[in-house]
Amino acid sequence: MRVAHGPAQLPPTMLQAVARRLVAAVPGLKNLPRPVRFASPLLLRQHGMRRGAPAFSSTSSLLESLNGAYDADQIQVLQGLEPVRKRPGMYIGSTGQRGLHHLIYEILDNAIDEVQGGHASQIWLEMDLASGWVRVRDDGRGIPTDLHPATGKSALETVLTVLHAGGKFGGEASGYAVSGGLHGVGLSVVNALSAHLAISVFRYDDAIFAAGAAFDPDTIRARLRELAFLNSGVTIHFRARPAKGGDAPWEALHYSGGLQEYVKYLNRSKTAMHEPISFSKKVDGVTVNIALQWCSDSFSDNILGFVNSVKTVDGGTHIDGFKSALTRIVNTLGRKSKALKEGDPNLQGDYVREGLGAVITVQVPSPEFEGQTKTRLGNPEVRRVVDGVVAGEAAAALEEQPGTLAAVVSKALQAARAADAAKKARELVRRKSALVRSTLPGKLADCVSGDRDACEIFIVEGDSAGGSAKQARDRGTQAILPLRGKILNVERKDDAKLYKNTELSNLIVALGLGVKGAEDGGGALRYGKIILLTDADVDGAHIRTLLLTFLYRYQPSLFEQGHVFVGVPPLYRLDAGRSKHYCYDDEELAQRTRELKPGSYHIQRFKGLGEMMPEQLWATTMDPARRTLRRLSVADAAAASDMFGMLMGDKPALRRALIEKHAAGLQLEELDV
Repeated sequence: MRVAHGPAQLPPTMLQAVARRLVAAVPGLKNLPRPVRFASPLLLRQHGMRRGAPAFSSTSSLLESLNGAYDADQIQVLQGLEPVRKRPGMYIGSTGQRGLHHLIYEILDNAIDEVQGGHASQIWLEMDLASGWVRVRDDGRGIPTDLHPATGKSALETVLTVLHAGGKFGGEASGYAVSGGLHGVGLSVVNALSAHLAISVFRYDDAIFAAGAAFDPDTIRARLRELAFLNSGVTIHFRARPAKGGDAPWEALHYSGGLQEYVKYLNRSKTAMHEPISFSKKVDGVTVNIALQWCSDSFSDNILGFVNSVKTVDGGTHIDGFKSALTRIVNTLGRKSKALKEGDPNLQGDYVREGLGAVITVQVPSPEFEGQTKTRLGNPEVRRVVDGVVAGEAAAALEEQPGTLAAVVSKALQAARAADAAKKARELVRRKSALVRSTLPGKLADCVSGDRDACEIFIVEGDSAGGSAKQARDRGTQAILPLRGKILNVERKDDAKLYKNTELSNLIVALGLGVKGAEDGGGALRYGKIILLTDADVDGAHIRTLLLTFLYRYQPSLFEQGHVFVGVPPLYRLDAGRSKHYCYDDEELAQRTRELKPGSYHIQRFKGLGEMMPEQLWATTMDPARRTLRRLSVADAAAASDMFGMLMGDKPALRRALIEKHAAGLQLEELDV
């Protein structure tokens, strides 16, 4: 440590502690030449060090011993917007598609802040996918343009180019009582990471974002729909011009039903047990708006949280307060109505929330988010407020609807009984797991290595594909598990049926998934990569979807931690003379045959992995140096849950509507029927 007047002498107590920690943490320190020693035997005895033990007069002398000279020249000071460009992930989460979308959300949140303040009712968002341009407009107050007294620049230039400059810091000088923008960095961050910016029209900088990063209009549309539900007085206009050029019509998103309509939308693929319960209340400056609805044919919950219209995907104190109060009041009212017997234990929160869809929104004047991307709320007082509001309002609503209360308690009791049955079946799974290799499924061809991160398992379709894959694999690090037909659709079954299913039980043991819903991804997960490798036909797509449904419902953290992949086998083998090429889609095949003479080549179409020789399967699909894998991640858990419910639930009308929506973009000759 150095200061302007020379080396600073650290207090001996601090220095001894630093020295002990570094010697313990850095093995190489034990072999360093002895540096300066403390002379005081009293100090040495006080701090448990004997005379002659290593000690350092300053941290700089220690660092010089480790790395050579270390002084002020090595300290970097980033100016202006340079830190944003240097470390963009700190401000927008990532340099992939998620971070790219965050740029839009930063500008969009500014427009929503105008809506929440009562200054706007219309928002327009236009995307040009061919050029990467995005335009956001609203009918609010705009940005001030007069001279700012502190910077000497216009207020417009200040908010565009200066970090921590904005009208949302609270207090009398603030331009907003409640807002999603808090740190004064949103618009300036977008500016720093854009190739061009003109107020709210921007195009992202390809040099900063990862190769292949591009906007996804469906994800943006889903976010706009959320905002329209949360702010029932706004109309959001959206259009995305296609990447191939051309124009697109405007869509108008407006939902006058607010949160009640939002909850119905979330539960549209399920069977509702009652009409949504909704309430709103302001306590100590915090406004709480909640809507909730239980469904009889759902075995998980779907709870969304928002703070000042910002989606808190990692939850926070508002969600914690909601959950604790809801569990408490259902137990209290259940006993009061005699639905819960005197000797029965209290229902756990997971059982109470089974089948629940809920939206919790709070407006907080000074929210404390964890990080610039605002994924979790930290205000402790908000938990108390939400807890109190739910305890009062939700309890009153359930008491006024005894039929709904009875149905909710009955479903929670069923969930408890199913959990008890699942526990017994799960214990069997655990006992199997404890014996490891001796009880692994018989069809599993395991790998030799014990290094989880180096190991991968291919889940393949049928014994034929399994036979080819077993011959093709690297036995050291690659395991093969063939499936027998189509597995159980867990979207329509409870946990007890899941654990009793032989195929799924074997899959849980083989992968080492552990207990359902464990946050650590199962803890005992045996493979760093879980690779789904199915045929390129309708049955293969169905099996892959069933597997994804199981993995997501059983252990969603597998996707968050990046363990799930889809293997991409080739569709064609092209033989032209002595040359052989594998083509992975029709476009690649057309490109390779375009310059070949008719009759001078032969095309083989692979309909199943079992048709491929082991050496072909290795060269195209399993060799880490040449294969293509697609890692599956979840950008929006609520949207993913909704899609699984729509595709795998028991409402065929929703699937029909989805097909009709996308039918116009399909070519009939491309359908595998």
